[in-house]
Amino acid sequence: MAKEAGAKSGKAAGWSDYKPEEVEELIVGLANQGMTPSEIGMALRNQKGIPSVKKLTGMNLEKILEKRGMRGDMPRDLLDLIGRSVVLHRHMQANRKDMTAKRGYQLTVSKIRKLRNYYIRKGRVDREWRYTPEAAELLLK
Repeated sequence: MAKEAGAKSGKAAGWSDYKPEEVEELIVGLANQGMTPSEIGMALRNQKGIPSVKKLTGMNLEKILEKRGMRGDMPRDLLDLIGRSVVLHRHMQANRKDMTAKRGYQLTVSKIRKLRNYYIRKGRVDREWRYTPEAAELLLK
């Protein structure tokens, strides 16, 4: 079986036309357009033919954005969970007897609290930040 170039090795594929500095500039440009890191990765893969930023630059996308001072205030995974909780909370307001939604909301809030504690230990979230449905609505606007 033939092995695909760069598939498992730590090296960039030989067919890539981009230099690490060019990739970083592309990332910064896309971030300035308001794209999230996952959207940037998909755009680089689909539009520019860059399958792995890490193999070309030696750093992942988040590290590049952090180096350039473009990292958001809240970690992306925490924001995604907060977004899910807002949707579930609105659904529960409209459908009071939906106990499955209530359970899903409880599980999501639990994940948010666990992730919050982790990010407090890592220094990414302020110690005073607490999850409330009202604060979550404001945070996502």
